[in-house]
Amino acid sequence: MNTMLQSIFVLAHPLLAPAFTAWGVAVTWIEVVAFVVSLWMVGCEIRVRPLAWPLAMLSSLMYALLFADSKLYAEASLQIFFIAMSLWGWWQWLRGRGADGGELVVHTLSRRPAAIALALTLLAWPLLAWLLMRYTDSNVPWLDSLPTVGSVLGTWLLGRKFIESWWVWIAVNAFSVALFGYKHLWLTVILYAVFTALSWGGLRAWRGLRGHVDARH
Repeated sequence: MNTMLQSIFVLAHPLLAPAFTAWGVAVTWIEVVAFVVSLWMVGCEIRVRPLAWPLAMLSSLMYALLFADSKLYAEASLQIFFIAMSLWGWWQWLRGRGADGGELVVHTLSRRPAAIALALTLLAWPLLAWLLMRYTDSNVPWLDSLPTVGSVLGTWLLGRKFIESWWVWIAVNAFSVALFGYKHLWLTVILYAVFTALSWGGLRAWRGLRGHVDARH
């Protein structure tokens, strides 16, 4: 752990302090706040509200600190990447255009791009796992890297309003429940279990919104 990261942890120390204990494990204040912000974020995503992306940035910042403190370095790095991706997604939902030049609407992904995206994700998984084994002290490099690469795919699909993004989030969130349970992040386990259920709701909602800009249009 380098000096800069140590300094960040010192500044964030009050948020990393225990708020309460669940199942014999301390739950930190940052996990509590991130839990609430994340639920708000997913609600906005389901209704295709651009506010989802600023909330995603705030949530990602808090989870980056939480995951790094738990030595889930791929997940922590992913959160920093999500902040940048959230800026892009925010722009897409505010100013993005579809293939026809019109407003970006909820739509489906064709088979060829879907196959390419899946192949690139599967290729990135062992590469990221190797990087974790080579450069960090992660004790779950393969488990840590799989939802990480899946989340990158899900964020890109969500930013372009592809309905298939919700299938990716269902898989990522369900897998993450087991990963965070292994790391004893119990409030986050509950959050990702709720995320899994909400992702099913998002899939149903977006199927009904196909061809629409958001839930109002």
